[in-house]
Amino acid sequence: MPNGILPLYKPRGLTSFDCVAKIRRLYQTRKVGHSGTLDPGVDGVLPICIGNATKVVQFLVASGKQYQGSITLGFATTTEDLEGDEIDRQAIETPFSAAEIDAALAQMTGEITQIPPMFSAVKVNGRRLYDYARHGETVERPKRQIKIDRFVQRQAATYDLAKKTQTIYFTVDCSKGTYVRTLAVDVGKKLGVPAVMSDLTRLKSGGFTLPETVTFEQIEAAVASGTADELLAPIEKALTHYPQVALTDAQWARVKNGAWLLAAEGQQSDPDANTMVALTYQNRIKCLYSYRTEEQRYKPFKMFSVD
Repeated sequence: MPNGILPLYKPRGLTSFDCVAKIRRLYQTRKVGHSGTLDPGVDGVLPICIGNATKVVQFLVASGKQYQGSITLGFATTTEDLEGDEIDRQAIETPFSAAEIDAALAQMTGEITQIPPMFSAVKVNGRRLYDYARHGETVERPKRQIKIDRFVQRQAATYDLAKKTQTIYFTVDCSKGTYVRTLAVDVGKKLGVPAVMSDLTRLKSGGFTLPETVTFEQIEAAVASGTADELLAPIEKALTHYPQVALTDAQWARVKNGAWLLAAEGQQSDPDANTMVALTYQNRIKCLYSYRTEEQRYKPFKMFSVD
């Protein structure tokens, strides 16, 4: 069975689940999962975990993301992007200056509280928010803390004199769980006008960048030539930020049976409750162990392979 992470380029028009279904057929396995939903109208990096790599989905999801896109000022929609129905319009008679736009984007950086849009997959009382929205129902949405590391213009904004709208072109580096659609709407609020996200591409996710991705056409060609497994990155790609500890034969014999390790065996000079180490054997990451201060030992956190 194939095992690894496929850095897929998700085209527009497909849901993330559509992509998973296609990968299951191409790699002939049910053990497939994606690492963070992309809306149908968004393209870009979507890491797909196959086989044992599905065990690292949570680590890929937790990684930061980078997007580029555009925000159009002058109208708003039900979905906060161009897919929804227009619910507000206000002519931009005088375009905002670069300095005004920069100031609005800067106000959205750092730790901020965000309320997910009604047209989103967030669950409330067991139902997706978009299900409430489609039935014309409203429900209190849970607030979430996100972090915006960088939110900048990537080129000069443009002004459409005929439509009386202005479009901002941005790049944003953000934490997991960020709704860029909502960022777009909130930028409009900072400027005092309605706004929508009018374009979006994910440039980076799970440690993979857009140039590293492969298309469905490339995957299909690789399947036909018997080289599809060569497109997969090892699970180590998702765990590069953890310190690695190489195990001896004797240690591996214990670890693969779930044994705890002494603090000294973790090879960390000052371990604490937040210390996580990746244990390797024969140059492959086999598992993650976390340090337990009260026992002064490392305990199994996630096992990837016992081979």
